[in-house]
Amino acid sequence: MQYAADRDGPDLLGWWLQQPSRRGRLRMRRPRTPKPLGIRFTFYGRMSTREFQDRLSSARWQRDFAEDVIDGQGVIVAEFFDVGHSRQVPWPRRPQAARLLAALADPARGFDAVVVGEFERAFYGNQFRDLAPLFTLYGVQLWLPELNGPVDVSNEFHLSLLALLGVHSKREIQRSRFRAKAAMRAQVIEQGRHLGGRPPYGYRLAEAGAHPNRAHAKWGRMAHRLEPDPHTAPHVRWMFTQRLAGRSIAGIARDLNERQVPCPSSVDPGRNPHRSGAGWTLRTVESILANPRYTGRQVWNRQHTDRGPLDAADDLLGQSEVCRWNLMQQWVISRETAHPPLISEHDFVTAQQANALPVPADGSSGRYLLTGVIRCQQCGRILDAHWVNKHAAYRCRHGHRTPAADGAPRPRNVYIHEAKAINQLAEWLDIPAIDPHAVTDALLEHDIDVTCAIGGTLTIAENPARAQTHTIPAVPRQRRTAVTPTGALHRP
Repeated sequence: MQYAADRDGPDLLGWWLQQPSRRGRLRMRRPRTPKPLGIRFTFYGRMSTREFQDRLSSARWQRDFAEDVIDGQGVIVAEFFDVGHSRQVPWPRRPQAARLLAALADPARGFDAVVVGEFERAFYGNQFRDLAPLFTLYGVQLWLPELNGPVDVSNEFHLSLLALLGVHSKREIQRSRFRAKAAMRAQVIEQGRHLGGRPPYGYRLAEAGAHPNRAHAKWGRMAHRLEPDPHTAPHVRWMFTQRLAGRSIAGIARDLNERQVPCPSSVDPGRNPHRSGAGWTLRTVESILANPRYTGRQVWNRQHTDRGPLDAADDLLGQSEVCRWNLMQQWVISRETAHPPLISEHDFVTAQQANALPVPADGSSGRYLLTGVIRCQQCGRILDAHWVNKHAAYRCRHGHRTPAADGAPRPRNVYIHEAKAINQLAEWLDIPAIDPHAVTDALLEHDIDVTCAIGGTLTIAENPARAQTHTIPAVPRQRRTAVTPTGALHRP
């Protein structure tokens, strides 16, 4: 083949035009008369995932189906395509679908009808039934491949078919979820496979050979397992050791913060974008001490997602998703150890039974008679019940969090023994202090405010006109609780 070449490379188009047959055809071609546009359509499509789907190919096949439906009836003049949104998400919460709905109300929208490439790609469950009135209101037709034309909302056959398609769309999601969860359960129990997600604090991900699925292995994908992180695993072992020694969760968290040990969200901020990384909290330490994966076994299904309506008055807004913890009986645990343990199973079970709450020397159960009755005169908070030196007492730390280091300046703690408070209250109520339950019963019978100042001095008032010492500062009222003689909480 001989052809001319310029500085940018071979001129294939020039060679093609020099061929006699091609040149003749080009000379005999006549300009076509443009056909009328007909109905102006806008195309809507959707794909669920970004990682496992290609937008170009997914949009192409959906649009091809849509163009087959409207062949000879009109042309597509606009396109709306959602990427990374499940079909379960309602149209108002999909970015492109929401734009399309907003365009329906615009008289200068530039299109007459909407066409989709596949019903299941656009609608789920009863979504079409909820959106049909909008299309009818604004006079916009909806064309579907399943009907090979526009939807007629007055046709019972059309409505029945679309209702059936909505059920099939929902069933497809439910069937896929059921199969996936059943397979994941078997993989965890029999293989101890790591199924993804963030590694627990103290572990990191490591390759565990070729992927068990042959097709994935041919593509070069690797399986993963957990291995101890040399930087964080010692902190996990230390936490369990402290807990087994009888130390409280608050004390463990406070020690970690004082030593400036990085918390999980600061160690791995990429997997914890929803966390602040400011420091250790009681819940963080508690969740680590309650995580059975530190025994070396793989655990799955500790959480589930509850779905409920965002707004009971508007179904178009869709459903909210809330993650909740499953009961231990619902957890899926591997038969064998799947990764190196950081603590033995015996020590883990013992740590779950550890309790750092103070107990009277005689082993009896402590009773707080004034729980929720006394408020701090300075900050207005309810005093916390506190057992100290074999006696019940109450204190206010003015909002100071137990895990935080006590370095910031703040007022002195408000503190009072229960016996001292009973004596002061009995003197004001003019009843004998020998029966503490009679004092609490009298407090609950009247609308009495009890506040405590630094030093343990109570200020008592039944109403603003009756105060024993001085005017009580304006403090937000809170629900008061007390313990009756039978030990049951009573809320007036």
